Amino acid sequence: MGAAERPNQRELPIGRQVAQWRVRRRMTQQMLADRLGKSKSWVDKVERGVRTLDRVSVLHDLAGVLRIAPAALLDPARPPTVTVGAVDGVEGVRAALAVGEPSGWRAVGSGAEVAGRLGHAWLTYQHTRYSQLLRILPELLAVVRHAAEAGIIETGTLVRAYRLTGQALVKIGEAELAWLAADRAVTLAAGEPRWCAAGTVPLAQALRSLDRPQLAYAAALAAARQLAAEVPGSPAARALHGALLIEAAFAAADQPDTAVGLDPGTADGLLQQAAASARLVVDGEDPEWTGFGPSAVGLARATAAALAGETDDALERYARLSTRPGWRRLPVEHRAAYLLDVARACLRVGDLLAAGRLVMMAEQTAPAEVRTRPYARDLVTGIIRGGGASSALIRLGTDLGTA
Repeated sequence: MGAAERPNQRELPIGRQVAQWRVRRRMTQQMLADRLGKSKSWVDKVERGVRTLDRVSVLHDLAGVLRIAPAALLDPARPPTVTVGAVDGVEGVRAALAVGEPSGWRAVGSGAEVAGRLGHAWLTYQHTRYSQLLRILPELLAVVRHAAEAGIIETGTLVRAYRLTGQALVKIGEAELAWLAADRAVTLAAGEPRWCAAGTVPLAQALRSLDRPQLAYAAALAAARQLAAEVPGSPAARALHGALLIEAAFAAADQPDTAVGLDPGTADGLLQQAAASARLVVDGEDPEWTGFGPSAVGLARATAAALAGETDDALERYARLSTRPGWRRLPVEHRAAYLLDVARACLRVGDLLAAGRLVMMAEQTAPAEVRTRPYARDLVTGIIRGGGASSALIRLGTDLGTA
């Protein structure tokens, strides 16, 4: 959310500020209550102004959970300071998206160097090194922007840089800022189908993270249709086309009862189309950093089944897929993210043991995917609160500050 879009927080009571920051961090009132060791009713009363925050210790606890400085609640005019984990680099990325150039950055003189730096950043993402990625993104954006303005690289390379930024921000729970980065990518694409498709991948992810499945579905499907004419001739286009179909399928499966014009069969139809594209893609060949291929479609089917509440089917599909060679060819980020998505679905239907087991498998696959993402911490909190946590998960929860 840009500065122009933010309400004037000077005029907001502290309870309203708490509610706004809670929504920005993608927490329900129950999630916030669980992290604070309070009741949902307590949070509701604070946000409505019925209960005042008159203890400094409670104010500090609340600010810590919301990942802002306590002074941001006491003095809304002061810019909020992010205080926890990998999100320490968010403000630098925010400044870079405002077309600010970090101090000490240097322009590069060749397209090969730009491509090399961007490729290194993508590998950093796929290996779940989110803290490191956030540190390098501000300078990378400045470098790629300068190179595009100088004609050293094509605009599509800058679109990819914004796409990477958007996907990374979704991971760390900054979906609104991810939306801004994705919007930059789509705007730069200027109607070119392949570049527009690249920018729409993080846009759909951000919209789903903000609980807007209808918009995610519409955006992903529109971009996929625009790209469809290029699918037969280009491996990169096929990969992006398939990735967009998967995003649309997830949006349809996650909340089919609230997505206008969708029904539970929509996701399956989209995944059948993705499978057709995947037949022409080899697992591990990833020209657009999508991870798309036959194995990714198989995992997407498992995830869609889980999102639709069919967790037994999802677990059976996962068990089969995880023994195949293509599973190991997927980036660790891809594998761990799928495990967390299915874990969330298991938690929804009350299968706490399966949810806990999947979270621990994700932690073994890519520790940073679990230890960095607020999404994962909320999962761990929910499982522990539900009484279905193993001793290993409780130890993990203690490390994460959720137990």
